[in-house]
Amino acid sequence: MNKMLLHARYQVLENLRVPMAVVGFLVFPSLMMVFFVVPMPGVADDPVYSTNAAGQLALFSIVNVCLYTFGAQIAEERAKPWDGYLRTLAAGAVPRLGGRVLNGLFFALLGLIPVIGTAAVFTSAEAPVLRILLAVVLLLAIGIPFLLLGLAIGYLLSSKAVYVAVQLLVFPLGFAGGLFLPPQLFPDWLDTASQALPTRAGRDLVVAVLGNGQASITSLAVLLGWTLVFGAFAAFAFRRDEGRRFR
Repeated sequence: MNKMLLHARYQVLENLRVPMAVVGFLVFPSLMMVFFVVPMPGVADDPVYSTNAAGQLALFSIVNVCLYTFGAQIAEERAKPWDGYLRTLAAGAVPRLGGRVLNGLFFALLGLIPVIGTAAVFTSAEAPVLRILLAVVLLLAIGIPFLLLGLAIGYLLSSKAVYVAVQLLVFPLGFAGGLFLPPQLFPDWLDTASQALPTRAGRDLVVAVLGNGQASITSLAVLLGWTLVFGAFAAFAFRRDEGRRFR
């Protein structure tokens, strides 16, 4: 556990040394709130719609941080000799991967603050404090499968290819998962298909916790299923990278 915390600490410090990168993933989701929710009186002035929009964009912030930051970061680190040296140390993979997950959850938590602040100041979004705290905890838990997916992409692809792959994943997952438009506006076929996506399952759970929907056991099962799939994918990618670069 101490080694895991040590890895997490140094990874956090390494990210903070590049303030522009941190600002980028902190500001981007709140900018979407400013451009696509705040100027729309029908959404911004309605407590239910604006609360749901804030929850959806908060989840998008989590997905964005997990895939962009960690997929790209791992791919870049793999190209450096220092990463190869770390992989040969006796500590093994668990402290490093665990440190990355803790690091990801830390920055995911930071990314929620601008979205919540923007919703509170510029819209009619409202929810009891306890529900907001539960939603934050839930959002961090929902981020785990996306962190695992980011780890898998980072260990499978090069630093040049990873950005394209993440772009191809983030926006389709966000749109089809109902993070940009409420699923009630989807055609029937898209609404049915999106219920199998981790973003849609996470969105439905967050909206339910905020008090504007009903939690579904199906959403929880979908999320747990994708967590297992992405966990196995990340383990495969890690072992494949180890086998290709050194033994």
